[in-house]
Amino acid sequence: MKTSKFIFAVVLVLGLTISCTNSNQKDKTENTINQTNVMNDTEKNNIPQKITPCLWVEKDAKAVAEYYLSIFKDGKLKEYHQYQNPPESGVDSSFDTAVIEIAGVEFSILAAGPMFKFNEAISIVINCKDQAEVDYYWDALTKNGGQESSCGWCKDKYGLSWQVVPVEYFDLINSKDAAVREKAMKNTFKQKKLILSELK
Repeated sequence: MKTSKFIFAVVLVLGLTISCTNSNQKDKTENTINQTNVMNDTEKNNIPQKITPCLWVEKDAKAVAEYYLSIFKDGKLKEYHQYQNPPESGVDSSFDTAVIEIAGVEFSILAAGPMFKFNEAISIVINCKDQAEVDYYWDALTKNGGQESSCGWCKDKYGLSWQVVPVEYFDLINSKDAAVREKAMKNTFKQKKLILSELK
């Protein structure tokens, strides 16, 4: 259990610190140029999003889409399709797909059987503006078959891992004050859902 908590905390800190550092400290001019290049490339090829994460689930892509859209209230279902496997595939079954957009990010959902399962090698970070937002997403993702883990990690009912993190957390773990950093890191190991008031 201690090893699992350590792994979760290390990945949380490293992954999110890199994310936060990239967003806050890169040269703004370079970012603008890169974003412009991506936008031009995307628009030129009529691609709505250059990279789209694909979530493989066992069945019922539409139900999975509706589940995530019930949590991310600003989301929308963009596409839904049903397919029959061709005879050449050797698989006598159908599958369905959906495309959703949540928090401004497009995800593809492929419901094609139980061959592959989610694990912590891939997780999705939710950067929350305050504790109330942390509480909302944590509760929504862990209820009805979800699972709490350690150090801000949880799984939803489909087994997909999420990191639910208040953005102020980065200020604490990257503080110039060693005592602030140490307290935040030490208390991270004691928590499942991140509680800001206990990290400060």
